[in-house]
Amino acid sequence: MILHDLHILGTTAIKHIHVEQGKIKAITNYREDLGHLSGEQHLELDKAMAFPGLINSHDHLDFNLFPRLGNRIYDNYTEWGADIHLVNSEIIKQVLRIPLPLRIKWGLYKNLLNGFTTVVNHGDLLRIEDELITVVQDGYTLHSPAFEKNWKWKLNKPFKKHDLFVMHIGEGTDPAAEKEISEVIRWNLFKRKIIAVHGVAMKESQAASFAGLVWCPASNYFLLKRTAAIDKLKSKTKIVFGSDSTLTAPWNLWEHIRQAKKTGMMTDEELIEALTTIPAELWGRKEVGTIEANKTADMVVTRKNDDFFNLNPEDILLVIHQGNIRMFDSSLSMQLNNLVGKDFESIALNVSVKYVQGDLSALIDEIKSYGIQTNL
Repeated sequence: MILHDLHILGTTAIKHIHVEQGKIKAITNYREDLGHLSGEQHLELDKAMAFPGLINSHDHLDFNLFPRLGNRIYDNYTEWGADIHLVNSEIIKQVLRIPLPLRIKWGLYKNLLNGFTTVVNHGDLLRIEDELITVVQDGYTLHSPAFEKNWKWKLNKPFKKHDLFVMHIGEGTDPAAEKEISEVIRWNLFKRKIIAVHGVAMKESQAASFAGLVWCPASNYFLLKRTAAIDKLKSKTKIVFGSDSTLTAPWNLWEHIRQAKKTGMMTDEELIEALTTIPAELWGRKEVGTIEANKTADMVVTRKNDDFFNLNPEDILLVIHQGNIRMFDSSLSMQLNNLVGKDFESIALNVSVKYVQGDLSALIDEIKSYGIQTNL
């Protein structure tokens, strides 16, 4: 497959990209360099913008059929958890009645339709049946100090088989949240590599004790009306971007990105790196995160070519994961008519129509049969 007439985010020169066997085979300035590849599918993209498939460093894939649940501003996550189980118990039961495979699949589609080709799932190990995108579940997941039983033992268990631990830490604005971070640092007896999630109460002096921090601003502002001091913490640890689930944050992940930009705590370049190159390194996925020759072909192409931060799901023309097209806009249907109706079906997405791999409409119908509405 050859993608013609693209400019890669951060550059102005028009490029032509050859994708073969799941990899980026070549990137060239000259169409003629790839003209001899007559047996390949050629896509004309009319100076569209390409960027690496984005990496969501924190989601709960099976929780993305929940509406946002919260009844006030909370001091910490334990307050929130107790409150929603008291006030919103019926909707929680209703969503949890939906079979787990359906909930997981919807979480995958949420990320795909937003242009994320890699997602880190937090929670129990999930069985992923459809590899629409890459799901990272390599580390040892500890929920949080408050909700993970025997977390001190699990963190320090001898002969561990995991090199990486991931844990909600410091998700709050009260002294208890800050104390929780210090407790984790103190009990990390063997200096395990821990990636903290949220870290709203984290101080600069604490940040250096963690391999990374997953920043989830949309979720934080919804629950706590505050987020982590990324402007101060970014010099002490690696910052990566996470969405959390729709239980606490919007379905449209581009709203999250704009909210992060609005804080002014990271430059535009830093924020894009937190979605691409830095998480690729932190999660041990160095084969993705950039558009370079010999890297895995995880790419997103959008019709807008002016401002990354003004994008929305409807602006996405093409999502490629491991060299395979997973979604394309109806404006490309003439060029990709070999895929239309062959494991790809159309779905309305705001003002656009997308062709998405898999039977998404059947999934939506199944979900609705349980009395739950989706975002599509």
